[in-house]
Amino acid sequence: MIHEYTHLARLLDEAACDGRAIPQLQENLTLDQAYEVQALALARRIERGEQVSGLKMGFTSRAKMVQMGIETMIFGRITDAMAVEEGGASPHARYVHPRVEPEIAFRLGRPLSGRITHFDAMAAVEWIAPAIEIIDSRYENFKFSLADVVADNSSASGYVICPAHRPDMDISNLGMVLSVDGVAREIGSSAAILGNPWRSLVAAAAFAERYGFVLRAGDIVMAGGATAAVAVDAGARVKLETQGLSEIAFSFS
Repeated sequence: MIHEYTHLARLLDEAACDGRAIPQLQENLTLDQAYEVQALALARRIERGEQVSGLKMGFTSRAKMVQMGIETMIFGRITDAMAVEEGGASPHARYVHPRVEPEIAFRLGRPLSGRITHFDAMAAVEWIAPAIEIIDSRYENFKFSLADVVADNSSASGYVICPAHRPDMDISNLGMVLSVDGVAREIGSSAAILGNPWRSLVAAAAFAERYGFVLRAGDIVMAGGATAAVAVDAGARVKLETQGLSEIAFSFS
């Protein structure tokens, strides 16, 4: 069975490296088995020299759940190779069918794992920032089951983060406007992220304990999309404006 999971991890990792779509997995994986495939694929990245830089939460807003027809929160791991410089560009060809979504990011000042409170989460955060996540399913036609997407690192593919803001700011209900080529494509609020983005960090700590890892000091935690994701074409310029926080942007080259 481990050999089977290794094969699936290699299949998904190679598709990500090549920017190539593959059919949905034909395995009837449980969620725990899917996370095992995810971890094996992550290990391949680490072997190539990438460093884990944190975690992204998925399906933390009602808009994303409706968009994808899924009712369960999930997570994926992010690495330094996925970071895109704010104001910079990311090659469109490295993705299969990229989409972007507005998020709130946390940088941890100390380790975090297990059952924690909202106040525990706040005490562990060094800074917060608005962020844009680039998601990209490696499956044909962007169609997948819940286990499929988890095995595929929950579509984690890239992220853009702006200069930091102090962690005691009220981020419970910030207006967010995601624009592509100067046209507003999604308008929402940080309140769409579980009612308050801090709840996503609490959930991330619980995931870390359940799946046997610790969110370390210096790690980034992406709280999840505040709106539905937007598909983008080559050459597109993406901008996120967040009430009370910095504006960020990048382009697809």
